[in-house]
Order: sequence, then C-alpha cells, then structure tokens
Amino acid sequence: MFKFQKNLLITTVMLIMVMFTSSMASAAGQVLTQGKWAPATRTAMQKFIDTYGTKSSNYNAAKKPYVVFDWDNTSIMNDTEEALFMYQIQNLVFKLKPEEFGKIVTKNVPQGSFNKEYNNMAGQAVTLEAVNNDLIRDYTFIYNNYAGMQGKMSLEDIQKTDQFMDFRAKMWYIYQAIDDKYTSKISYTWVLYFFKNMTTDEVSALTEKSNDYNLGQAIRKETWLSPDTLPGEAGVVGVSHTTGLRLTEEIGDLMSTLRSNGFDVYVCTASLEDVVAVFATNPKYGYNVARENVIGMQLEKINNVYQDSYKKGLVPTGEHGKTLGIQRVVADKRGYGPIMVAGDSSGDYNMMTEFPDTKRVLLVNRLKSGSFGKLCAEAAATMGNPNAKFVLQGRNENLGLWNPSEEVIKLGKNTGALLAK
Repeated sequence: MFKFQKNLLITTVMLIMVMFTSSMASAAGQVLTQGKWAPATRTAMQKFIDTYGTKSSNYNAAKKPYVVFDWDNTSIMNDTEEALFMYQIQNLVFKLKPEEFGKIVTKNVPQGSFNKEYNNMAGQAVTLEAVNNDLIRDYTFIYNNYAGMQGKMSLEDIQKTDQFMDFRAKMWYIYQAIDDKYTSKISYTWVLYFFKNMTTDEVSALTEKSNDYNLGQAIRKETWLSPDTLPGEAGVVGVSHTTGLRLTEEIGDLMSTLRSNGFDVYVCTASLEDVVAVFATNPKYGYNVARENVIGMQLEKINNVYQDSYKKGLVPTGEHGKTLGIQRVVADKRGYGPIMVAGDSSGDYNMMTEFPDTKRVLLVNRLKSGSFGKLCAEAAATMGNPNAKFVLQGRNENLGLWNPSEEVIKLGKNTGALLAK
C-alpha cells in the first residue's frame, strides 16, 4: 500500500512541476508555447493576444480586457467536483447524522421513477424513494460502525462490507440518474449539499487531497456495482464513471501569457467556488488565478460552516447563471463584458454568446451536440482563419492531454473525430 501511494505521489509531483515550469516560462516569453495546440488554433490565439493585449497600440490600461475560462473539462481534464464527490464517497468523508443524510438525498428532487436508461439490472424502473431508503439503511450501518463516525471499524474494514459497496454504487447512481432526468440545474447543486456541517477549511483540505489523489490515477472507465446480496428496494444497480484528473499545461500557459500581455484572467464554474479555488489558485497546480477572480456555486454558511441550501440572492452558475455571475462580479463593475471566453459544453454556451464584447471563443472539443455542438460546427467551418470568432482545440482522452489537432480522440478510441455525428 505504501509503495502504491508513494508512486501516486511521485506521479502527481511530476505533473505539477511540468505545469509550473511551463507557466513560469510563458510568463517570461510573453508568447504561447506550442505545446499540444492545434497549430491553426495556436496561431489564432497568439494573434488575438497581440491584437488586444499590451503589444497593440490600441491597448487601454484604464479599460483592461479580461478573459473568462470554464474550469471542468476546459482548464483541466475531467471534473473536479465529480472527482471530489467520488473521493468523498469512497473515503466516507461526511459530517451528517443518518436523519440529515436522508433529507439531503431527496432535497429538491421530484419524487418518482428515473429514466429507463437507469432501470436496475433486472430491467425494473427505480424510484427516488427506493434508492433513498436503501441509502439511509446503508448510511445508518456505516454511521454506527465506522470509526470515522461513531463506530469502531476501520475504513479498510468498512469498505469490505456489503453495506459500503451498496452505498458507494447507489450514491453515484442517484447522482447520475438525477442529472439524466432533471439536468444539471438540480444535480449540480444537489451534490454540494453533502458538504453540510463542514467548514470551508475542511472542504478545501478535502479538495486538495482529492485533487492530488486523482491526478495520480489512471484515466479509465470504472463501474461500481451494488451487491446482489443486498438488493434492497431499488434492486441491483450498476453505474460507470471515468477515473483520474489531469492538469492542462496549455491552459496554464495561456492564462500566464494573457496576464503578461495585460489581460485579467477569471474562472467561472458550475462547481462549488471554494472547491475550484483550491485548484485554480494553489501555486503547486500552476494556474495562479487570483482568488477573487474565481466565480462559482455558493452555499449558505453559518459561522463558516456549510448549510444544505444555496446562497440566498444568487443564481447557480450554470448556463445563463454563468452570464449572471460574470455580470455580478466583473461586467457590471467595469461596464463591459469579457473579450474572450473558453469552455467545453452547452453549460458554457450562454457566457460564450451573450456578451457583445466577446471577440474570441476557445472551444475545447469533446464531440458534444446541442448548442455547443453548433458552435463547434461554426468553428470547424472557419478552421485556419486566424480572425474567426470560434476556434476549436481537440484532446486525447486516453492520455488526458490535448491533441495537436482540432479533433478529439475519445476514451477507448484510436482515431480522432472533428464533430459529433
């Protein structure tokens, strides 16, 4: 076990040092490194920097341009919040009594069955109530027996129990099922409520542990299956996820190059603001975003302790909520919108299209359809044009790195594709 953890730590440190070194180099050179940029996209981005940054005779320091990046799957590979939720489940990091836990599972989620894609292994429909009852049963067992709560069993021993295996699978299952049926408008806030009773410092420390652990994990598909010895009311369910996180060297370099050329850099995320701030601001990860420049989801706090409710007066930072968050923190104060936006999904579509001041949009290609797919198609039609508003950048999901092309190589595939079919 010690050797395994040591290897993970070495891998993480190497990744971090590569990122940090690249960031420092670009700050000195004030031009983008080639990295794994699609060549035409890098050319377009460098022209954008030269046209609107301090090298331009039209640059106005009194009206400093600013750029907004999405975080998950744009600034990094994979999703910080989801990786943290899986880490929280796997390591049983909760400060909830069983009665509190059960209320959070159903909070703001309509009753009834999930979509048929989330039928159990026997092909039967699964309801919110059934999964919740199973999870309360599992969590009560864990709460009464795990030494990290009020029992005596070690984490290693509790993880061997059927109750833990059922809990792990059904927690991830219900998150995915909620997202599938009710979209991120419910699931992206729901997942945050499990931080209830934790302090900001506790969640920040947990996030750093999750980041470092997941940076050392292989990128692969993994399935969590609940045990057939404990079917409960929901039955046996199975759900998959992608493991691992990766730093994106080119984004860290881009952020540094933008700052050195007179741009301010912001992040707007649909994850918890305090969670993303750990990744975006900690120097060891190499992005070096100012804390006040991170805009994201916020929970109510009492004496710096998280509550299971969204912060009053604020709109969750997803879809149009991202536009509203940028307006609240930056645009309304400065009197103008971002000159550039970067994102990877339809959740970023609004902030990419709703500011008339935006001159450049960087699309991290993930073969998405919908509104984001339409922007990708527009970018594909103007590839090679350094003045195009929308530019594409591909990635290799097998490696967790960018692909030096506009095409994306999906996890498990050997060849690239430009657009969703």
